[in-house]
Amino acid sequence: MTQLLVIAKEPIPGQVKTRLCPPCTGGQAARLAAAALEDTLHTVAAARLPNPVLALQGLPGPWLPPGFTVIPQRGRGLDERLAAAFTDAHGLHAAPIVLIGMDTPQLTPALLDAAAEALTRHDAVYGPAADGGFWLLGLRRPDPALLLGVPMSQADTGSAQMRRLREAGLSTALMPELRDVDTYADALHVAAQAPGTRFAATLDAVRVSMATSPGTSTQFGTRPSTSGHSVSSQTSHSS
Repeated sequence: MTQLLVIAKEPIPGQVKTRLCPPCTGGQAARLAAAALEDTLHTVAAARLPNPVLALQGLPGPWLPPGFTVIPQRGRGLDERLAAAFTDAHGLHAAPIVLIGMDTPQLTPALLDAAAEALTRHDAVYGPAADGGFWLLGLRRPDPALLLGVPMSQADTGSAQMRRLREAGLSTALMPELRDVDTYADALHVAAQAPGTRFAATLDAVRVSMATSPGTSTQFGTRPSTSGHSVSSQTSHSS
């Protein structure tokens, strides 16, 4: 049965979600990162697929629910870390793997279940992100060559990754496009899309803090309407 693999960073101020600053402080950005990660992990747990794995840069915290096997990330560039995460998780459980990051707190168990089901009929499953990256990659038979050398955190990351899958002759199922959280505008959009999440509640608290802190501008916008956003059902897995 397919296993779920999350690749993430410990939410340390100044080391995660730095593109939220400004308007966020490093501490506020880390709070948002922790909330997004906690939402993601609880969604993975709710999917009820066995043996979930967290490939973590850093140390586990109170945001980690029970039931996960935590493994350290290996490698220098993101392509190396993704390839190593697939390899190490497959070494724990020799099963197809669906990998996601920590930047899509709007993720649902139904999307993960659909991705896992797609791997029973395809060699790979791919979830494009709105910024040109990807929020999900599933492989029936993980192979480092499918990831190593793919340029990461660029506008053409997704197209390069899809090209690599095609060149390997893999049949690939497509998931719906999601918007991952990189910028403050992304955060507003995603929170509006998923108002019941920890991420949305944390963003509300951050906005209140911004409004009440001396010298902090409050002109950072409100949550946009979700109408017109095509989540017909992300990521780049960057900070």
